[in-house]
Amino acid sequence: MELLKIENLCKIYGSGKNQVTALDHVSLTIEKGEFVAIIGASGSGKSTLLHIIGGVDVPTGGKGYLDGQGVYAQNNEKLAIFRRRQVGLIYQFHNLIPTLNVVENITLPILMDRRKVNEERLNGLLQMLGLKERRTHLPNQLSGGQQQRVSIGRALMNAPQVCLADEPTGSLDSRNGHEIIKLLKESNKKYGQTLLLVTHDENIALQADRIIGISDGRVVRDERVVRR
Repeated sequence: MELLKIENLCKIYGSGKNQVTALDHVSLTIEKGEFVAIIGASGSGKSTLLHIIGGVDVPTGGKGYLDGQGVYAQNNEKLAIFRRRQVGLIYQFHNLIPTLNVVENITLPILMDRRKVNEERLNGLLQMLGLKERRTHLPNQLSGGQQQRVSIGRALMNAPQVCLADEPTGSLDSRNGHEIIKLLKESNKKYGQTLLLVTHDENIALQADRIIGISDGRVVRDERVVRR
């Protein structure tokens, strides 16, 4: 079932001699529950694509639909609500609030929306992420890997339609990085969570169901990963 569709997406920064085309007429369809890796070199446009899909940035041209709903036709307030409720964002750097504990950081999107926390989902996430014994710890009492687990919990707490991860292992050592990818795969299977992951690492990309390659703002590769 089609969840996400983008048509002729373009993003241009600057003008005249300083004009840079970050995305050049990109069209894609993502199925519900798919785990897709977007791979490319630095400056290829892969992070720009992820940010536009998530409504963090808006395109210069083209259209995007999530579950049939036009994303970029919304005003800023509706776009902010869309980001909070429909999209889970995970970045390379954890962006946790230093004065909030693990549970408070994870539930922050719910509280900002003035909605009731689903305790069952919260406890399920804490269990899956191995954070049950760390509920009241502040970020400075956690390792880098644990902090990234909290940011994954925050992204998944709202049960978003799609989860977007931008180089989520970039600031971690290989062991912790491997654990984070394993957790993202587990959430993809357990919750049927559609997952788009940006990486420059081919080995990480091969963990996905599908690999999309971006170069100079264009899709140059789109293939299913065959498991042996």
